[in-house]
Amino acid sequence: MNSVVPDKRPWWRTAVIYQVYIRSFADGDGDGIGDFAGLTSRLDYLVGLGVDGVWLNPCFPSPQADHGYDVADYSDIEPDYGDLASFDEFVAAAHERGLKVLLDLVPNHCAIRHPWFTAAVSAGTGSPERERFHFRDGRGVSGELPPNNWRSSFGGPAWTRITEPDGTPGQWYLNSFDSAQADINWRHPDVPALFEDVLRFWFDRGVDGFRIDVANGLHKHPELPDWTGTGFNAYAWDRPEVHDIHRSWRRIADSYGPGRELTLVGEIWVPTAEALAAYLRPDELPQAFFFDLLKRRWDANGWRTSIDQAITAIGATGATITWTLANHDVHRTVTRYGITRPDDVPASLDPHVALTRPRGEVDVALGERRARAAVMTLLALPGSCYLYQGEELGLPEVLDLDDAARQDPNWIRTNGVDAGRDGCRVPLPWTQESATFGFSPPDAAAPWLPQPEWFAKYAVSELWSDVDSILALHRRALRIRRSEPGLAGDAFRWLDAPEGVLFFERGNGFACVVNFGTEPYPLPAGSKVVLTSVRCGDESLPADAAAWIRLRR
Repeated sequence: MNSVVPDKRPWWRTAVIYQVYIRSFADGDGDGIGDFAGLTSRLDYLVGLGVDGVWLNPCFPSPQADHGYDVADYSDIEPDYGDLASFDEFVAAAHERGLKVLLDLVPNHCAIRHPWFTAAVSAGTGSPERERFHFRDGRGVSGELPPNNWRSSFGGPAWTRITEPDGTPGQWYLNSFDSAQADINWRHPDVPALFEDVLRFWFDRGVDGFRIDVANGLHKHPELPDWTGTGFNAYAWDRPEVHDIHRSWRRIADSYGPGRELTLVGEIWVPTAEALAAYLRPDELPQAFFFDLLKRRWDANGWRTSIDQAITAIGATGATITWTLANHDVHRTVTRYGITRPDDVPASLDPHVALTRPRGEVDVALGERRARAAVMTLLALPGSCYLYQGEELGLPEVLDLDDAARQDPNWIRTNGVDAGRDGCRVPLPWTQESATFGFSPPDAAAPWLPQPEWFAKYAVSELWSDVDSILALHRRALRIRRSEPGLAGDAFRWLDAPEGVLFFERGNGFACVVNFGTEPYPLPAGSKVVLTSVRCGDESLPADAAAWIRLRR
């Protein structure tokens, strides 16, 4: 019998973290909005699933223009979700169950209702308060034009004009996302001081790490000039100064000693794996999401290229690769992999949207089959993995929400051209019995986003006992990942396979085979099947399927 040698490396190097979009996970008080009471009541589900921890989307006080990514107070809890006492209860309950807890830090921008911003508007042009943000006079005869040509990631200009205290049209402020989110000026000394205090505040309450929102966007070119290039705006993103910020935060995390093993995970959208690796130097971030694989279609060559890029560029730094296939900003994998006839992408949209939120004719059964194979592939790769809530249920994207129900700023700012992200944020179905599928208690308010009737067949209560369900597949795969010696280290090598098939070995003869093709692929003679994404025999792997096998030596 194989025995597992205890892994003495930090927990986060191999952890599987479950992303909780708290508004949509579980509603404990019946107001139609997820909260800490609901989340704490469902922690045993996460333990049974087999994950190592949770990452919470922003749970701080917020006007909710971008559902928490417009923060009004970085050191408290949004009242819709509970209070500091309920947060502390959740952290304690999670830790009792062996689950780590990561929060979402939003340092690039804050809510326009944050005290700093309201003070800046009141103080007037040229005031010290405005220097904490990027306020500029407009161009044109009377300042009626934005200060530069930068575009918001949510559509439209990256600038919003304010009304001055005397009622006249005034300066403009930079908003790289929504107008309710003002970009913060990281060259002002008050800013790093604030966020260092924020990190310590939550670390002191027991948090095990942070996911850092827009980690590559904190610094801008000091002169804010027009961007004359195409695509990636190098004046707004990936400035060299951001690395000093992450070095300072790494020092804070490390100062808590080896007993805590705190981590920082960067959300970093950059053009190349090499650019991403620059954030993972030994004194910078311990982790950063590798998003390239998430953007790939269901194609063997594309997946192999992406995996090679990660292992070559990130592996060279000594850092762990942090894999993911879904999150709160992209369409669900079942839908992305199930598109059989894609729609044309409007020229006005960022090409990034076409890759992460594609539209078209969807074969849900095909999408689920591929999603099953995809998650097995992900969990077989060396490194850490992040799973988005509801992916383990095989939920498709809710594409047909009524326009009146949509709340995403992407939808609003593009006048519906971008379908937005509401469809992957619909509250989870837990049971088939209640009006809210168990998301809320009986007789509760309607969920903040409407659940379609077809959610019933994806309810946790239905899938948990179904041995062939995608939920059961996740549970088995996570259990094997935790106990299999071949998956414990960083060993990885490609094995020979025909076009359309990926075949790689991890260690001790443990291997993963993924059939992207249309014909069955014969498994190696004498190999022992450990797990397959679909029911099949031991001799061949059907199309759009994955298998974990033990090779004969």
